[in-house]
Amino acid sequence: MNVLLIGPPGSGKGTQGELLSNRFQLAHIAAGDLLRAEVEAETPIGKSVKEYLDRGELVPDEVIIELLMPAVGTAVDNGGYVLDGFPRSVGQAQVARGLAERAGATPDAVIYLEASRDELVRRILGRAKVEGRSDDTEAVIHNRLQVFDEATHPLVDYYRGRGLLHVIDANQSENVVADRILAAIAHLIP
Repeated sequence: MNVLLIGPPGSGKGTQGELLSNRFQLAHIAAGDLLRAEVEAETPIGKSVKEYLDRGELVPDEVIIELLMPAVGTAVDNGGYVLDGFPRSVGQAQVARGLAERAGATPDAVIYLEASRDELVRRILGRAKVEGRSDDTEAVIHNRLQVFDEATHPLVDYYRGRGLLHVIDANQSENVVADRILAAIAHLIP
């Protein structure tokens, strides 16, 4: 089973990705976590993307695709994936689709976690206190949400047009959201 989780920052992609990953023994591939690990390790990729992350901007397509596609291929070979935080634009989705089709790694379902702006800001600020993430300042949060609206939100229509989209109200509790996701992908569960 291959599932994409899309949604604005703070919508619960990471939390729900972990839950799905654990429940179905799927690889949880979180684009943001991979990028932050590269920055922390001061790899060439990390050095090249640090400024983008610090400003809350999208990392160039070729960099993120180079980082993620090997992980996706490995995950498919081992039973599937839950991918969160990628693609972040229709352009990325189109390039990734071509690569995924050749590798037999296309998604079976796309879950869009929709939440109110106030709830997103509250969650992200709370996460910043707990995790101490440098990319979770109030100015960066508002920029990331604006970038999501402009670049990533069009993915909703892209995946709806492909018949893969399931919209979930992410303003609810973690358990209710998880139950709604399970109901949406029930047709994929053996």
